[in-house]
Amino acid sequence: MKHSPLIDVERAYRANLGVFADWLTPLDFGDPTNECKEVRAKVGVFNISHMGRLLIRGSKSYEFLQKLVTKDLSRLGPGGMSGPALILNKSGGIKDDVMIYKLSDYEWLMVCNAVNKDKDIQWMLMIKDGLGMSSNDLIIEDLTDRSVLIAIQGPKSLEFLESLGMKDVGSIKLLNFIRGLKVSDIETFLISRSGWTGEEVRSYGFEVWSDIPNGVKMYRRLLEMGVRPAGLIARDILRTEMGYVLYGNDINEDLSPIEARYWIALTKDKEECIGCEEVWRRYEEGINRLRLGFKLKKNIRVIPRHGYKVLAGGKTVGEVTSGAYSPTIERCIGMGYIKTSHTYLDYSLDILIRGMRYEIKICDFPFI
Repeated sequence: MKHSPLIDVERAYRANLGVFADWLTPLDFGDPTNECKEVRAKVGVFNISHMGRLLIRGSKSYEFLQKLVTKDLSRLGPGGMSGPALILNKSGGIKDDVMIYKLSDYEWLMVCNAVNKDKDIQWMLMIKDGLGMSSNDLIIEDLTDRSVLIAIQGPKSLEFLESLGMKDVGSIKLLNFIRGLKVSDIETFLISRSGWTGEEVRSYGFEVWSDIPNGVKMYRRLLEMGVRPAGLIARDILRTEMGYVLYGNDINEDLSPIEARYWIALTKDKEECIGCEEVWRRYEEGINRLRLGFKLKKNIRVIPRHGYKVLAGGKTVGEVTSGAYSPTIERCIGMGYIKTSHTYLDYSLDILIRGMRYEIKICDFPFI
């Protein structure tokens, strides 16, 4: 089991620790509901150092990544991010969703899901060998254990970063980053306008990547300034409110981006990447299930869990993949895969929870 370099600070702030993807990580800091409210109304900081961070460099790094992911990276300039992109298997199933950062034509960064990092590296090495690339052509370096990654999210995130002296961060455009920003005794490797709580859509979110000593210093400084620490439970609730997917729950290698409706991660008609041709074949031929959202009635406080069945009368027509209580809209929400024969937006189906049926209203994302 691994733990991040921030764990001593988190313990000092009474983090409730748990294991996620073999990492000991904060689940909450006493009250995940209030952590969610603080992020939506003000600002919160998340330690996301468990996520995989890779450096991909070499004379053929661009050619390699174009083969690897579903986004067309030719549209990116230095300082640009791909937004989510997908790594697919040969059948068009989702191996991982990742973020690509362009440092230069020959240097790229990738942030991947913690649970998939080792699998992703092995897959990339296999592709590299299949393309006949040498170590001079392409190098894949794992930076995860040598760095810190934190997310500052919420409408006052810019205000707090500027209070630290980081005046330049307000000029960063959505899904762009700047490198080497140094203020006082804190030096960062990279600051991006991005996140996974939905705040980045409103241009409220930032992610900061640094070496370990500077990361510990910045995390502690933000908490001392009054930024609320938030844990994995709050992050899961916030991403569910936006309809964002979690690998292993909502997407996996048996699901295609067409079924998941993960359009934002695709460049339409890109076929040269592994699995892309199969994705567009499924798009043309049609599928039999789709990911949709649902809400329970406002006075019903039962959490829909992964694997719960969705019913139409006596027939099972779907399955829940994620669910949560949303403090923003004050009701239980969720998402799952529904047979296309029953994807009735704004109509009702039922969910089976511990032997009892509860009515749900089928809806689209986001919930807020």
